[in-house]
Formats: sequence, structure tokens, C-alpha cells
Amino acid sequence: MTDRDRRDPRIVHLRRGGTSVLVRLDGDRLPGVLHWGPDLGEVDADHLDELVPALMRPYLDSAVVTQETVAVLPQHSSGWIGRPGLLGSRAGRAWSVAFDRVDHEVEEVEESGSVSLHSVGEDVSGELRVSIELELTADGLVRLRAGVRNLGHEVYQLDRLEPAIPVPDEAAELLDMAGRHNHERAPQRRAFDIGHWTRESWGGRPGHDSASTLCAGRPEFGFRSGRVWGVHLAHSGNQVLGAERSFTGWRLLRGGELLLPGEVRLAPMEAYWSPWLLASWGEGLDELSARFHRYLRRRPHHPRSPRPALLNTWEAVYFDHDHAKLLVLAEQAASVGIERFVLDDGWFRHRRDDKAGLGDWYVDEEVWPEGLHPLVDRVHELGMDFGLWFEPEMVNLDSDLARAHPDWLLQTEHGPGLASRFQHVLDLGHPEAYAYLLERLSALVGEYRIAFIKWDHNRPLVDAGHFPDGRPGVHAQTQAAYRLMDELRSRHAQLEIESCSAGGGRLDLGVIEHADRVWVSDCIDAHERHRMVRWTGLTLPPELMGTHVGGGVDHTTKRSHGLDFRAGTAIWGHFGVEWDLTQVSDEELKELAVWVSFYKEVRHLLHTGDVVRADLANPALQLDGVVSADRSDALYRLSALDHSVSWPADRVPLPGLDPERTYVVTAQPPGDGAVNGPEVVGHVGWTGTGLRLPGRLLSEVGIRAPLLDVDHLVLIRVHAI
Repeated sequence: MTDRDRRDPRIVHLRRGGTSVLVRLDGDRLPGVLHWGPDLGEVDADHLDELVPALMRPYLDSAVVTQETVAVLPQHSSGWIGRPGLLGSRAGRAWSVAFDRVDHEVEEVEESGSVSLHSVGEDVSGELRVSIELELTADGLVRLRAGVRNLGHEVYQLDRLEPAIPVPDEAAELLDMAGRHNHERAPQRRAFDIGHWTRESWGGRPGHDSASTLCAGRPEFGFRSGRVWGVHLAHSGNQVLGAERSFTGWRLLRGGELLLPGEVRLAPMEAYWSPWLLASWGEGLDELSARFHRYLRRRPHHPRSPRPALLNTWEAVYFDHDHAKLLVLAEQAASVGIERFVLDDGWFRHRRDDKAGLGDWYVDEEVWPEGLHPLVDRVHELGMDFGLWFEPEMVNLDSDLARAHPDWLLQTEHGPGLASRFQHVLDLGHPEAYAYLLERLSALVGEYRIAFIKWDHNRPLVDAGHFPDGRPGVHAQTQAAYRLMDELRSRHAQLEIESCSAGGGRLDLGVIEHADRVWVSDCIDAHERHRMVRWTGLTLPPELMGTHVGGGVDHTTKRSHGLDFRAGTAIWGHFGVEWDLTQVSDEELKELAVWVSFYKEVRHLLHTGDVVRADLANPALQLDGVVSADRSDALYRLSALDHSVSWPADRVPLPGLDPERTYVVTAQPPGDGAVNGPEVVGHVGWTGTGLRLPGRLLSEVGIRAPLLDVDHLVLIRVHAI
């Protein structure tokens, strides 16, 4: 940076993937974003210079009120009197950060096609170096994080590091998620009023009530229309997402790790980096979502092999591990086309219920006198690979491990605290505990040629301190869990990991860097799963979401659904079965086999295409779809989730098609029973042999919705001619 750059502000224009980011760079301030959204095209350097006076605010009586820009790490010392982006001190000193100089560098990254801004600020008197990394990916997604390095001789305690990115005044409505166990991802909206809307997660994981993605957009924005901006924190521990609107007119979306008291104490020259805050925008939520999906799919380690249809044993046998029954279950699974057999909880020592055994990762000799080999060998003979359930981060007090090593539990001076599901937390920050887990898991993966781990995490973290001093341990626990997953995968190249946390408690884009899919929820009720998968899918594409066919009566809600509705819902992700197939009729087995075969036929489309969702005026109906990248093929699912006030229902659009191409529209077997079955009343004109229409008419005019009973669906296939 030249002397002139240090005196005069300049604006840089970052462009990628249909997104422009204009950033103001000053020689004594961290960067401030002036525009983040639609691509502005080529902008002359002279015009960028003219933006500085063009955006200058009228000076009133205070630079505090004027605030021409707010840095991506807002500071009180710069006049910001909202929530600071950086808080910390040396025993109450050096708590206000101001910069003597800030250096900025823009870098083109050829391998990834992204462009990055790196800014480093020096606070000489405060003895701190603060860094900002802002990356615009090839897909138009913004990645933002901040770092702090202690340049002093005394410990610097960091209390908060929360990057922020502004949105314009038109972003007047907020959307985030709420929920609970078995009812995750319930959307909620509110006005973006003056003040601070904060969503915090204090349980050592994002949680079932996680905000997930915090969006701000034009009032009543939907999936297909209404400009919207959103942020997601790629972090699996304690976290905060916030939306702040100041009386001076700024609207910020922000996020960071929630740090417990004294959790990050930086010794001389030590540094801390915040998790990545991922930010996307779009003309509607579908475009916002597509940037996340394309970014994830571009990663070198993204799963690209066909996602195997799997069977998980939990709702078939629970803790009752009867060898003979499991062999029959495996044979039934193979007969319908299942490719992966996953043995769930109950296989290890002392584990006859959820009160004992967690931590004792040895095959139970009483239940499995020959080990798991007879089952695993039979699974492999049947042409399936084998998966196994673990909950590595947890421990029961009634276990050999806890009795031998009570000091390996996360605990404060009050002890390990409250139990949850009769379990506590193993301290992965303890080197010996970590080494024990790595050795046991790795040994079992190697011995049984395990291809897949269902990695569970059922208990929130409370009183999570290191023994013996009780210092906070959530940050270290989160980082150690990531390392453990990575080291297992590096030792066993074939291994895939599913992130499960009592279902949907840990589905963030931090853990997905170390896992291959997530378990959306412990509730696989097909009615509930329509909402859960749709909203979890804001960030995660279908191939990363586990979606299973359950039994006729759901385990959690006691609702009863037909197989077509259950299976037609489950194909909208990484398909699996969680059902006691030993108790299923031959006719149902044949029907299930047809659905498994259909999943294999369409999984390439579902797992590489663009996800689209329609904004339907009728709240009783939901339409979701996936359109191939070349717009030649599409699959839609139209579902009736409630009784409709209007009858028959109105037209439904088919979004995402090429407006200039002509398509053949048909009802897709096996999901066509509701419109082509023998008892259908009131046929619609596009069923049977189908019809031909251009994409423009299909997306703008639509087709007539058939008469669907509640909790029934129809699959619609669209092929370009």
C-alpha cells in the first residue's frame, strides 16, 4: 500500500459468480463493505473513486452519528456504538482497539477461481494484530472471518470476535429457523426493526433450535422472488447469529463463536481465528441457496460417487440385537436393492439400554460371542457395505471407561453436572481420552472393514470444563471432534461419516467439512420431513441429507402414512430405509424394491441438479423440484400437506426450466399412483401419456394440480424434447 492509499480511501470491486462486493479500504481502518449483491458489471476505476464522495453522509455534529462506513469488525473506537465485533482485554486493559495502520491486499486464487481480500491492522499501543479475510468464491458466495494475534508480553483474553456484513435498507424482513428435537427447522419471520435480534446456541452444538441461516430481505420474499441476503456460521460449537439495525441507518448480519469466560486466552504471539461466516444473496431464496450448494459441490472432497441406498437398524430392532433377526434383516435389505447396512446403537459392552456402556467401545462378548464378523461377513456376501453407530464424544457414568477415568469427563469444580439421557461428555481436549477414542474407533473400522460411521452426539454440553481446574472446554472440544473425524478418514480412505446429533442438532457447514452427510432429524415422519428437508436444504444439497423410509406408523409422531408418500418423501436426499423389513409383507417388499430402484435411477439428477421450490398461493400444497444443470431433465414432487380451502386446487408452476425449450410432462412412476391409480377421481390432462409445453409456459402459467388427499403426493417428470 502506498502513502497515498494510507491517506485516502479507495474502493475495490470484487466480482465472481453473479455477485459484486464493493469494499472501502482505508489506511487506518478495517475494510467496510459498501455493496454486496447483484453483479455491477465492469466499473471504471475513476467511477469507483467517485463513489467515495457519492456515498458520503451529511456531517451533523458527530462522527459517531455520521458513520460513513461500518467495518466488517465494528469497533467503538471508530464511532460505532452498537455491538462491538471485537471484545477482549489484558485484565481490563487494552480493551479498546484502534489501528495505527491497516494494510490491504487483493489476491486472485487460480485453483478455486475465487478472489480474496486480506487486511491486517496493527494496534501498536494495544499490542494486537487483527486480520480480516474476505473471499468471494467462484459461485458468488462470500466467506468472511477475522483473526486476532497477541503481540504483547501479557496474556490477552478474547471475549468476542464476530464479523459483520451490511445489507441495504430494502432488507426489511428477517427469517431464521426455530425448532426442537424431532421438530427441527421451523421457519419464523419478523420485521427488521431497530435493535438487535440475536440467536445464540450455548449447548456445545448449534442445537435443534438453531437459527441455521439468518436471512434479511424485501418484505414477503419467497423462494422464487424477492431479493434476500443471508448468513450461516460454519461452526459446530457454541455460536451466535445476529441482525442489528442501528438508529444511524446501518443494517448488519453477523455471526461468531460464543466464547465462555476465559475460554480463549492468547499467550504472547498466539492467535485465534473466528469460524467462517458464509454469506449468500439471491433474487429469492432458491438463488441464495444455489450459491451454497454450488460452493459445497465444488469442494475437492465433496462426495461424488453414487450415494448408496442404505438401511439403518435402529427403528427395526432398537437395542434388541438378536443375531438371527439381524441376518434376516440384512437378507431382506439386499433383496430390495439396499447397498449399505448400518448397525445402530446396542452392539458394544453393557449396552442393553441407554443407561450404560457409552465409552466402552468393544463388541459385547455376550451378545456377539464371535464378534460382529458373522453379521459383517454376511452383509458383504450379500453385496452391501457395512456401517456402524458410534457416539464417540459421550460417556455413561455406568461404564468401565468412566469408572477407570473419571478425570476424562468434562466437568467443573461442581463435578460433571446434570446428566442428559443418562450420559455425560468425554473430554476430547484430554490427550489420553482423545488417543483412546482414536485407537478404539480406528481398530474397529479396520477389523470390520467399516465403510460408514453414524456419528451421534445426543447430549448438549453444560458445565463443560477441563479437569481438574474446570476451565471452559467447548472450543477445544469442537476442534478436537473435527480432528478426530479427519484422522479417522485419513487412516481409512474408504470411510464415510454421518453427522448426527440426536438427529438435527449439528447440521452446520463446519461439521460438513469433516463428514459426508447429516442426519436431518430423528423424526422420519414423511409429513414433518417435507418441512425439515426443505429448510435444511437452504444450505445443504440433497446428497448431504439423510432421508429414510420409516414404518407405516411413525416412531415419533404415531402418524400413519402409505408407502408411496413415505418413499416419495425419502428420495429427496440421500435415500435410506429405517423399517423392520422382517415384518413386512411380500407385496410391500416388492413396492419398496421398486422405489429403491427408482432412487438409483434418479440419484444422479437429484444429487447434481439445481434445487427449486415453488411459492404456492395455496398453503395446503408444497412443490419441490430438482432441475439438471443443462435444463434437459427435471423431477418435481407435488404434495398435499393439509386440507385445501379451495377445491379443486389451482395451477402450480414448474420453476427452473429453460423458457425457450419444449418439454414433455408426465406423472412419474412409481410416484404416480395418486393420479394414475385405479381409484383416481377427476383426472387432469397432463397424466397418462403426458403433454408438450415450452418451459416458459410451464413456469409462468403452470399445470393444474390434481386432486390429492392429505399426505399424498405425485411425482412429475419433465424431459426436454
